[in-house]
Amino acid sequence: MTLPSQKLMAASRKAAARMANRDTPFIFDEWYVAAFKEEVGRALTPRKLLGKRVVMYRTEAGEVVAVEDRCPHRSLPLSLGRLDGDDIICGYHGFRYDSNGDLIEVPSQKNCPRGIGVKRYATAERGPLIWIWMGDPATADHARLPHQEWFERDDWRCTSGYFKHPGNYVSMHENLMDLTHLSYLHAATIGTPDYAYAPFETQLEEGHYTLLRKVVPTTLSPVWGKTTGLDGCNTAARIVTSEFLSPGLHRVSVTLYDSALSESARKEFKIATAHILTPEDHSSMHYFIVHGRDFALDDEKIGEFMHESLFAAFNEDVDALGALEKVLDDVDENHYEISVTSDAPAVATRTYLKRRAMAEAEARQALAEPVVINFQDTPAHAAG
Repeated sequence: MTLPSQKLMAASRKAAARMANRDTPFIFDEWYVAAFKEEVGRALTPRKLLGKRVVMYRTEAGEVVAVEDRCPHRSLPLSLGRLDGDDIICGYHGFRYDSNGDLIEVPSQKNCPRGIGVKRYATAERGPLIWIWMGDPATADHARLPHQEWFERDDWRCTSGYFKHPGNYVSMHENLMDLTHLSYLHAATIGTPDYAYAPFETQLEEGHYTLLRKVVPTTLSPVWGKTTGLDGCNTAARIVTSEFLSPGLHRVSVTLYDSALSESARKEFKIATAHILTPEDHSSMHYFIVHGRDFALDDEKIGEFMHESLFAAFNEDVDALGALEKVLDDVDENHYEISVTSDAPAVATRTYLKRRAMAEAEARQALAEPVVINFQDTPAHAAG
């Protein structure tokens, strides 16, 4: 049995120190998906996002509101209260907050304290999704919203779904960045044996990491073969691009065709899947998925078959990364990991996440004002 050398383990740990993991601070100055738009209405909807409790609702005019889910009086979740018009009334002592998060009424006293309230988060509703900016609302940059235009195109059809994922978002980005695992983890659903051996190309730009894999010729798995009419064709082409687009979004784009036909004669079938990752905390996440196709637009049976097949595969990811999370719970001083060539985009992604997270954490620390107590102005009994 070959045991790892101390030199290998040391090098592995040095490389790992540059990469994000489940303990890395979150990146708050970024857009994440808080919910599908149909999840939020005229009811108080709580959700934990990036370790913070948030409650969402729509105003009577239909605007999405997202505020801190905690009454600053005695910390009862505001989601346990009720809506009155566009205001939230805390279910503990009746404190009333308007849609900006400002405290506007305290039932037990005539004068309402000023300058007290809860944080309101910036939100944006695009297509089927409600996005949220978890950092300072004043810095929310709508130009950085990673909206996908194919969500709303008339010549595409989309389906969507959600998993409460018992794993961390860094591991899922890594999972999506290198789809070699299709041949193994998804052997019974969407993978084929030749996928892992197919040639690939990588492109590593700051904040945009890509792995392009060309599986040509191949025989397609049923989810693609039966839906495109290429079932049983042993000259099919499967061109797959995996892209990290933001801390909250990864896109997989696929083009399928018969490689035996000339470019002018063949029909191409395009597929795209938005894997939308929003951390709940450091070991779980909200996993939203939007899947689209540019063919069989009016065939509901094909759409249902594709959706069921794909979500069976996505559930395999959820199960596997949940199991991985349990292993990470038990690491000791002998733990180490290695990387191979196909990991380059995943390593770049994790390095980028770590760099951004630490820079943001350092900036927050620099802005934090120290609390100074002047004991000359403090009563003797309080000063001890």
